[in-house]
Amino acid sequence: MLNRFQLADHGSTPRREVIAGMTTFLASVYIVAVNPAILSPTGMPFAAVLTATVLVSAFSSLAMGLYANNPIILAPGMGLNVFFAVSVVEGMGVRWETALGAVFWSGIVFLIMSIYGIRERILRAIPMPLRYATSAGIGLFITLIGLTNAGFITADGGLRFGGFTPVTLTFVAGLLLTAILVARRVRGALAIGITLTTLLAVPAGRWWEGARLVEWQGLVQAPDFSLVFQLDLWGSLHLAVWPVMFAFLFTDLFDSISTLIGVSEAAGLVDESGEPRRIGPSLVVDGLATTLSGLLGSSPGTCYIESATGVEAGGRTGLTAVVAGLLFLPFMFVSPLLSMIPAVATAPALVLVGVFMMTPVTRIAWHRFDEAIPAFLALVLIPGTHSITQGIVWGFLGWTVIKVGTGRWRELTPTLVVIDVFAVLALYLGG
Repeated sequence: MLNRFQLADHGSTPRREVIAGMTTFLASVYIVAVNPAILSPTGMPFAAVLTATVLVSAFSSLAMGLYANNPIILAPGMGLNVFFAVSVVEGMGVRWETALGAVFWSGIVFLIMSIYGIRERILRAIPMPLRYATSAGIGLFITLIGLTNAGFITADGGLRFGGFTPVTLTFVAGLLLTAILVARRVRGALAIGITLTTLLAVPAGRWWEGARLVEWQGLVQAPDFSLVFQLDLWGSLHLAVWPVMFAFLFTDLFDSISTLIGVSEAAGLVDESGEPRRIGPSLVVDGLATTLSGLLGSSPGTCYIESATGVEAGGRTGLTAVVAGLLFLPFMFVSPLLSMIPAVATAPALVLVGVFMMTPVTRIAWHRFDEAIPAFLALVLIPGTHSITQGIVWGFLGWTVIKVGTGRWRELTPTLVVIDVFAVLALYLGG
């Protein structure tokens, strides 16, 4: 069994891979609590979303390890879950069943594009500044959601400070504690931060406000599979839902490729041309993760940048992803325990995930205005409009128009022009 991972060829050992898998798991396990917290306000049962989150994370990570032999895990993506809940279901009024159908069909498109290498060609056509700006914009969007969930800012009459309350003070304390753990590079910092903030929320609700924020729901129960196959396959093919699939397509494309490139470069897992090792099979698994997400009842799954922590611990093969994937499975049985976690406890994790996603913005050449302006549009419009689609679309269109207007139209590729056509179509269909 271990021979398939070619440990010796990669200078690794079973012990090193197991430790790396545990490290990656600890860095990413926060998603088991955060994803249900984000998606359950749409009407999807918390316990069922938790079960779907665990299954997507486990099966996709196992597939990455066994099929692509890469030390990269997959789980429901941050940003994609916020887009699913806030922009699609709440903002556009799309039923969550229809949104799951859109996730499924986008996964099918991902798979087809990955198998035939289309995703790689599209990626090469997308300007790097727009990739960086989109990632940072999604990070700001996630941070905004976290601050709103904690009551630190309110949207009543425009964004403003929510004032000092026991809840916001609990959030500030939890944020600072979690930030210290992250800065000290403590393994599982976000998961530990969520736990500590939950403990702080007990007296905040019970003693100061007279309403409990944390209610004991029990420890374990059987997994809830009620969301499995609840997607609306045909309703999601309506033209009005196409912009949703468009956004899922390009956001997941950015997430997966940037993660594969970043983690592969850090681990030296590149081929002779400098491209990530086995990028084709890895992208196929990414498409499979999104398809599974729609079937099982979650927002799209994607490659996780937290995989870099396992790489730092010595992980070099798919055994790292297999170990991490298996560690997710027991969490299917602890939904009562995790459902106790209030929104104020997951808010610090959302804010800090936003910090992590801001890193690429430093790579944008801000002195090149023909590139900086469209990148800035994408960066600010994603959180400003609460729509990843709007940010991506206006970023692409701004890039094309400015390049043409400044006489640099030769820098545009035919593939990018095709993307612009779909961008205009997304605007039209999105109303």
